[in-house]
Amino acid sequence: MQFKDYYETLGVEPTAGEAEIKTAYRRLARKYHPDVSKEAGAEERFKAVNEAYEVLRDAEKRAAYDQLRARGYRPGEEFQPPPNFGQGGPGGFNFEEVFGGAGAGGPGFSDFFESLFGQRRGAGPRAGRAAGGDTRARLAIPLELAYTGGQQRLEVGGRTLDVRIPQGIRPGQVIRLAGQGSGGGNLLLEIDYRAHPQFEVDGRNILHVLQVAPWEAALGATVQVPTLGGSVELKIPPDSDAGRKLRLRGRGLPGTPPGDQIVELEIRAPRATTEAQRALYRQMAQAFEGERETR
Repeated sequence: MQFKDYYETLGVEPTAGEAEIKTAYRRLARKYHPDVSKEAGAEERFKAVNEAYEVLRDAEKRAAYDQLRARGYRPGEEFQPPPNFGQGGPGGFNFEEVFGGAGAGGPGFSDFFESLFGQRRGAGPRAGRAAGGDTRARLAIPLELAYTGGQQRLEVGGRTLDVRIPQGIRPGQVIRLAGQGSGGGNLLLEIDYRAHPQFEVDGRNILHVLQVAPWEAALGATVQVPTLGGSVELKIPPDSDAGRKLRLRGRGLPGTPPGDQIVELEIRAPRATTEAQRALYRQMAQAFEGERETR
């Protein structure tokens, strides 16, 4: 098994802040998303980007990973996790973590990831023991499952459990499975959301960055926008600037009231690959000469 440099995967420095890591993830996730990318190996790159973001976006995982990286491991080197890593104590964790497999919509994390963070499954009493003899674990679910509700299959201590996920469940809420913890106690599953390549969460609102062409922003257009409930049409008003936010009411996470989806416009100019396209850009430059100085 080889050591992975998650910072290198996202193309950021180890000193990168949360905002920079998030921006890098969004850019790469869009680039390699299997539904849109035609590049060779895009699916594997997409999985690698998701795995890196899953670690670096979480303060606890990132701190533990940074401790390992500080020991001098380099990408591609043979690696074995240190003894007792992930089982409490210095550099360890104070809860178990459960990730659904690929069949449950998971991103298919690597053996390297599982060797570090998957060890928390079935860890000893210091990792996951809650008051009253219960076992506490964190269950990371796909955002789509939080939207629709349904069943999540997971493995805990060699057992397979089917867990009912209520529609609209929020991070930090706990699902109690009576008698399913270690030693016959209860299993307390604390909910978290997996990173998503298209959406971010703000309370019950869903945030989405939509790339539009310059003429769509300038002239207005009706475009298809992905939501957790499927694609819908969105009307872009004329003279829209980059960063403008449009609201799709009721398209966020379920609740009372339900959240909205906030669509932020990002203007992306297509590459000019023909002489005719370059000529059009030159015409635009002439037509808008001096426009930059007026802003």
